[in-house]
Amino acid sequence: MRYVVFFTIVAALIGGFVGAIGLGVAASGVIPIKASSGHWAITEWILHFSMRRSIATHTIGDELPPLDDAALVLRGAGHYEGGCKPCHGSPELFEPRVARAMLPPPPDLKHASSKWQREQLFYIIKHGIKFTGMPAWPTPDRDDEISAVVAFLQALPGLDAAAYRKLVHGPGEEAVSSPALAALSGRAPTASQSCARCHGRTGEGRENAAFPRLAHQREGYTLGALDAYANDQRFSGVMQPIAAALSPAERAEVARYYAEQTRAPREGAQTERAARGREIATHGIPEQRVPACSSCHGPRPEKRNAEYPRIAGQYAEYLVQQLELFQRHARGGGKHHHLMHKAATPLQPEQIRDVAAFYATLEDDNTDNLSTR
Repeated sequence: MRYVVFFTIVAALIGGFVGAIGLGVAASGVIPIKASSGHWAITEWILHFSMRRSIATHTIGDELPPLDDAALVLRGAGHYEGGCKPCHGSPELFEPRVARAMLPPPPDLKHASSKWQREQLFYIIKHGIKFTGMPAWPTPDRDDEISAVVAFLQALPGLDAAAYRKLVHGPGEEAVSSPALAALSGRAPTASQSCARCHGRTGEGRENAAFPRLAHQREGYTLGALDAYANDQRFSGVMQPIAAALSPAERAEVARYYAEQTRAPREGAQTERAARGREIATHGIPEQRVPACSSCHGPRPEKRNAEYPRIAGQYAEYLVQQLELFQRHARGGGKHHHLMHKAATPLQPEQIRDVAAFYATLEDDNTDNLSTR
């Protein structure tokens, strides 16, 4: 027993002595912290080994749903171009010059992403990595956005420069020189490329539900949404940085520009689901304390608040996503968003899809009447 006590005391003294030496060395300032000095090989190995073991441990049992939806991949591509490419490069930009001088340098994800399981990629994107330049996702409650980036990263290894460009910007290089984009560029140059890349040159989106249609949206609503993003009141790791980079005048010009665009009709058909949604939109669900959607969003002949969005002709998938975010209080928004918490919370999943299907079949016009196609 005496030997145990003796060796314990000795070990404590040695540990304290080593710790004191370490503290003294750190306090002296002789340890270089400059990125240009690089790491010792053993230091780099320890850091990478510890990182990989931590990620593997913290993702045990995690499972993600299928991420092969084309709209999901497209949404992730839209963010990657502006949010990830400057550091990680792309098939058309190898080793960004500034990023490669970081310590550690960000990996080329075209090759590195395939070395991680998708649950691990999700964990990295959501939480970031300490002691690197990899930040956590700005809005931790938006798992849907993080899943979109993972979906894109799964597709990235198979993309060449042309395929990447088509996925990010849309088919054809004419996107850069279209009259509509030139008009937006002249009025809000900072926004022209970032907005058109995802929402389309005339606000029609990208021909699927990856991004909402902004054409003919109420100017007051779009401006309120951009202001809410910029002021951390509406939550999106994709849109908040974009909106914050725009000046108030540019946000106003973007809202005005898209309000002036005509929304092209899309093919749609009345279905049993849409018919059920029409009843909810027109009459609400009194027994569930759900108000009629048309009271705020139309269709109805009375004038409505200019800060309420037009949702007639909007993609059903996007409307479903927004209602689900409202239910989880994970969306935020302008000064009226609290009204949607009360309206959306009592809805059942089927009822959400019914309402979304109904509004997706409505003609988008200025009369806001009940005509459907």
